[in-house]
Amino acid sequence: MTSSPATASGPAIGRRRYTKVDPIPWWLKAFGGVVVIFFILPTLFVIPMSFSDAATFEFPPRGFTWRLYENFFTNPIWLDSLSNSFLVATLTAVLATTVGTAAAVALSRMQGRVARFVRTLLMVPIVAPAIVVAVAVYIAFLGWQLTGTVLGYVLAHTAIAVPYVVVSVTGALGGFDPQLLRAASSLGSSPSRAFVRVTMPLISRGILTGAIFAFIVSFDEVVLALFLRSPVFQTMPVQMYNSVTVEIDPTISAASSLMVVAVTIIFLLPQLLRGRARRR
Repeated sequence: MTSSPATASGPAIGRRRYTKVDPIPWWLKAFGGVVVIFFILPTLFVIPMSFSDAATFEFPPRGFTWRLYENFFTNPIWLDSLSNSFLVATLTAVLATTVGTAAAVALSRMQGRVARFVRTLLMVPIVAPAIVVAVAVYIAFLGWQLTGTVLGYVLAHTAIAVPYVVVSVTGALGGFDPQLLRAASSLGSSPSRAFVRVTMPLISRGILTGAIFAFIVSFDEVVLALFLRSPVFQTMPVQMYNSVTVEIDPTISAASSLMVVAVTIIFLLPQLLRGRARRR
């Protein structure tokens, strides 16, 4: 007597073992951990050195003191360069976010080779060598008398910050439904009102992320700043560069630690606020 196919295959099916599938393999997690350690390793050296009482750069640090932080907050040169960086970075973030958002929205409504060419053109400041961009900006700004001015810094930093805003806002627009604009238009909204009331709230995360990237790019930029600096106006990265190459000032350890903490807070604050809003 022969068993039915269902009976014959039943025990075989019951003996199968289903293992849990991990979407991320262990070796990829290990590689990611190594990359993270590689990026934070300099911080593990700089922050302890900022509390050293040595008169020069020394690791491991010797003793413990707040002297370097006191030098930073009492030295007018460091404070002026810090305020200059905040001023330039804030103005750059506002201008780059405005221009980048407008460009991303316009490109999202364009198709064909022209749109692809414009997108590629906007990405040039990211892929081009920083020294090439700096030389070109310096030559142009010399003729326009913009070197050493706030306007010159803002325009130059905006040129390299706009691509980050375009990428961020373009990603946010990927999930935007154009039918919402048609619905707003059918209800009597003008294009500008529909953009403010419909488009902006839905892509606000992308705009905020782009603004943060623009601020950080400007605040941390050193190559362009070295070409555009003047005796009366220089930014924080330039002062840090001078403290290593000219003055050999260990106060740069405290300045670097403060910059790392500030940048980390700026990046994490929107995520913390977003998580708090979700819990509510």
